[in-house]
Amino acid sequence: MTLQIESGLDGEYVPSPVARVRKQVADYEASGGVEGATLEGRPVVILTSVGARPGKVRKNPVMRIVDGERYVAVASDGGAPKNPSWYINLVSHPTVRLQDGATVKDFHAREVSGEEKQRYWVVAEQSWPHFPEYRRRAAGRDVPIMVLEPIAPPQ
Repeated sequence: MTLQIESGLDGEYVPSPVARVRKQVADYEASGGVEGATLEGRPVVILTSVGARPGKVRKNPVMRIVDGERYVAVASDGGAPKNPSWYINLVSHPTVRLQDGATVKDFHAREVSGEEKQRYWVVAEQSWPHFPEYRRRAAGRDVPIMVLEPIAPPQ
């Protein structure tokens, strides 16, 4: 007997209220990751999560940071004083979906801390050189790092 866990990732999608995000997600998905695939010349992926409060599907472009089979999502929000909403979604509902180009897979998100977090800062800063600046701008906010680990498909 195989246990199926309902992730909610196939539920009702509510596009971002931010026009730039909404357009980038739509372009990326419609083109299989050909259009809308970069930010300042660096690659992005589409992170699909379930909203913490309304439980609706949300989609956000995040920097493409790969560590082996894992992806790294840095909740910098450009150095804003608050964490981005997608971070709260991942804490509340850690099963997420990631589209990297035409490839779509499910992952389990977990927040890292301590030495592991320091190691992932090195990985993240190699992919996106603005992270040190964003950390300074966050003015005391400890910027979270989420590691996305692949979920094995059911046998």
